Amino acid sequence: MSTSASTLQDVASVDDFLNVAATETAPLFEYLEFDFLLEYEVFAPASRGRTRVHKPPELFKGFLHCYYKGIYGTRPVTRELRNTLTWLSWGFEKPPSRDTVDRFLTDLELVVDDVFDRLVEQAAYRGLLDPTYRIDSTHITAIEYNDEATWNYDSTAEEHYYGFGCVIVSAGPKIPIAAEFTQRKQINTETVMRVTKDALAVETPIWMLGDSAYDILKWHDFLLTQGIVPIAPYNPRNTDDPFDIEYRVEDRIDEHAEDISLKQSVLDKTYDHRTQVERTNEACKDCGLGHVRARGRVHARTQVFVALCLRVIVAITNYEQGDNPGRTKLKTL
Repeated sequence: MSTSASTLQDVASVDDFLNVAATETAPLFEYLEFDFLLEYEVFAPASRGRTRVHKPPELFKGFLHCYYKGIYGTRPVTRELRNTLTWLSWGFEKPPSRDTVDRFLTDLELVVDDVFDRLVEQAAYRGLLDPTYRIDSTHITAIEYNDEATWNYDSTAEEHYYGFGCVIVSAGPKIPIAAEFTQRKQINTETVMRVTKDALAVETPIWMLGDSAYDILKWHDFLLTQGIVPIAPYNPRNTDDPFDIEYRVEDRIDEHAEDISLKQSVLDKTYDHRTQVERTNEACKDCGLGHVRARGRVHARTQVFVALCLRVIVAITNYEQGDNPGRTKLKTL
């Protein structure tokens, strides 16, 4: 609900007013600077020199605030950002219009991948990533008015859904470190390789885990040449003479290194950690990944990456607050 003038009259001072406005989303912006958004050419002033009334860092914070509160879509986001408490809290000179919000979302699409990467770098710099990466695909439902979404089948949930897909590599405390927005949940080798290389550009892990859908020879061989052990259950499909192995890497190790052996117990114990990927997916969906309210593929993809950005920021914020028992962590996302 928007804050009326009569409501503001009940606030004793500007300081009290801002204290009221300082909701639980305030810590999201305490440990990270977003001025790097000003470096992107897409947010530069118009050719005639007209400056933007609403700066990119402010609008980005506004979107993060909305996503944290479960507010998605340009209309609901605009309504929230026109709430007096909200737009004054995040440094707006005046409330943004829907055109401003929509234009920012469109511009952000051109750089959102890099924005996500820069936030992941901040998580890595703080030592939040562990040496075990996990890769998985998840479904993303869309509104029925999104003409660019399609009907897909989610084999995990054993049901059809209308929307898109997303391949995510995660590490550490439920932190997405690389992702690819896809038309459907089903994966292909090209997408898997691209996301994997993006993840390795952050840091080099010891292990990389995936389910049987990642029983892909090219993926295994690439990781092994990088000194990384891939663990994915062996899938005997399309063969009349299957190997007597549990994981594809058991066969590929023989191909790549005759003097290296991996115990079955070590593979089993390490693969047990793959279950964390489900918790990561759920945490990302709580940040807005689960149900895309935007129309069209471009805006839908942007919403997905803003949700991933929010999840990284939440992890960083909780880490920074972890050594201070007097601070309450952000809600579990």
